[in-house]
Amino acid sequence: MAHIDLGIDEKQFPGISGPMRYRPETAQPLNELAEVLLRAPHTLPAGERELIAAYVSGRNECTFCCASHSAFAAAQLDDGMTLVEQVRADLDSAPISAKLRALLRIAGAVQISGRNVTPELVADARAQGATDLEIHDTVLIAAAFCMYNRYVDGLGTFAPEGPDAYTETARRIVDVGYGSSAPLRSTTAPTS
Repeated sequence: MAHIDLGIDEKQFPGISGPMRYRPETAQPLNELAEVLLRAPHTLPAGERELIAAYVSGRNECTFCCASHSAFAAAQLDDGMTLVEQVRADLDSAPISAKLRALLRIAGAVQISGRNVTPELVADARAQGATDLEIHDTVLIAAAFCMYNRYVDGLGTFAPEGPDAYTETARRIVDVGYGSSAPLRSTTAPTS
């Protein structure tokens, strides 16, 4: 049970979706930020941006955000959940591009503290082909997900167990994004 009464069935509206229904006026800008960071054109592919969100959320031990964004990344990456799990388990040996690895190192540094992003990390990302826009967006995705993770965990919201609980939401995010008015739902909840 969440730390506060959200006025909803948490199993129907798990994780961040409960607080967003509780406070729709703050949900709108949070969803707009997620839409721009994770789906807008002119930066990394959406699956890679979702992978950054999942990686940071895993490092923050945020069960809901890590599971949901892992599912969202897997739905948009050629190697699916296998790749997501490889990145989360061992970034150094995961079969990803050197550029994405360098950007994930920056994201990991941001997760600890923004001050942990060093000129060397940025130079390495640039040397691997990352643009300033990609470096910027990586830092902002990592910082935003530290906030989203703390929002979810700070309110103690319910997180469904198992990857299947996030499959339906992953399809919706891929199809319509974060700006839709459709609520986030677990597949364990009845749908209407």
